[in-house]
Amino acid sequence: MSSSTELPWPLPDPRARLYVSEFADMHQLVRPLEIPDSIPTDTARAFETARELLRFSFYRYEFAAVAVSTSIIAIEAALRDRYGGTNLATMVTKALEDGIIDEGQADHLNTGRQIRNRYAHGKTMHPALPITWAVQLVKTSLDVIALLVSNRDTQQTEVPS
Repeated sequence: MSSSTELPWPLPDPRARLYVSEFADMHQLVRPLEIPDSIPTDTARAFETARELLRFSFYRYEFAAVAVSTSIIAIEAALRDRYGGTNLATMVTKALEDGIIDEGQADHLNTGRQIRNRYAHGKTMHPALPITWAVQLVKTSLDVIALLVSNRDTQQTEVPS
């Protein structure tokens, strides 16, 4: 279906009004998603995209779930760098066993993985989840990336005895 008319300016999604009253308030909501300078550039860009998707979920509520999916893709790449080409669930379990992440972080990553999988495999065409919950899931991915980078840097700088 094609149309010669331009798309309308976006209107706030009524569901976003459950969390903030105007778009400017979204800045405060995503403030905890500070991207550490220590993470690789490509990973930082993925998290910048996730953060922007969360901000713009004010206009399209489903962007929050896409933001979580984007952050899970970034965490999967970081875990693959550490553990090799296994699946994400296995790598999350391994990171938990290695003491890099805790149970709560593993639970958040597995929740994000399930959201991403449902969306990526067409089981959920219009995923929607509470914006504040999406912020927490993306924040967990950011925290885990920072832990992985910190752990990698520690391992590389340790002098064998």
